[in-house]
Amino acid sequence: MIDFDNLTDRQRSCIPDVHFELIPIKNLVSNQDYQRDLSEGHIAKTLQEFDVYQIRPVKVSQRDGINYVFDGQHTIEIVAAMSGSRDTPVWCMIYDDLQYQEEAHVFAEQQKHVKALIPYEVFNAHVEAGDNKQVMINHLVTNVYKLKISHNYRPGTICAVSALEFIYDRYGYEILDRTLRLALGTWEGEKMSLTSGILKGIAQVIIAYGDSLNEELFKEHVGKYSAKSISRTARDRRPGTIGFAEALVLGYNGKNKKRLSLQKLYWSTGKKKGKAPPDYETE
Repeated sequence: MIDFDNLTDRQRSCIPDVHFELIPIKNLVSNQDYQRDLSEGHIAKTLQEFDVYQIRPVKVSQRDGINYVFDGQHTIEIVAAMSGSRDTPVWCMIYDDLQYQEEAHVFAEQQKHVKALIPYEVFNAHVEAGDNKQVMINHLVTNVYKLKISHNYRPGTICAVSALEFIYDRYGYEILDRTLRLALGTWEGEKMSLTSGILKGIAQVIIAYGDSLNEELFKEHVGKYSAKSISRTARDRRPGTIGFAEALVLGYNGKNKKRLSLQKLYWSTGKKKGKAPPDYETE
């Protein structure tokens, strides 16, 4: 037990004057004008992934006999929905004697000095936790393809962890596997070849053409261009993944008489409707 009286003034100045209470949600008020609107989408998503260990204490100002929530309005709505009752209590960090203006100031400043986790840090934590998706991706990248996952761009290193998870979530493990195989076989781990745009572009090309895409021709023809050149062409053509996919298809086609159909690529994005065009265009 810490003896507060034995702490120095400097130590005491770093400890907020608060106490903790379990307070039923029905006894909490969270409709102050300085607060943001409730996000029903955020509440619904969190309920689907509910984890009691992610519930943080709600910051409450006890003023005029009322418990005003100034940080945690979404938390109390999530707990109320998950438990099915506003009689459910939540842990509250209670501040006494704050005035309305002080609450608003604390609310406005509370994220100012918080350092957000970067995607790599989140991914690495999931790996350490043994979470299946991230463990499988990490194994594929590091054990199968002998690449590294990091937050520093170097040859043979992938920083685009969000792209890896995006491809895995949308298309599955096998498409991610083939994407990495093509990227590595084409540019041998050159750092610009493992960026988000290139990886997502390759995955889009795989989805569009499936088995019609000849991997050896892809490596030979696209590999004539640097990943930097592909990225420059992509930016000149269209924004986002489709621009990278177009640039890759143009590199693949080269002087081939049997060229991959760009119309098939557009159709695969879901923006074109109707019957799927053929995989190839012939001169």
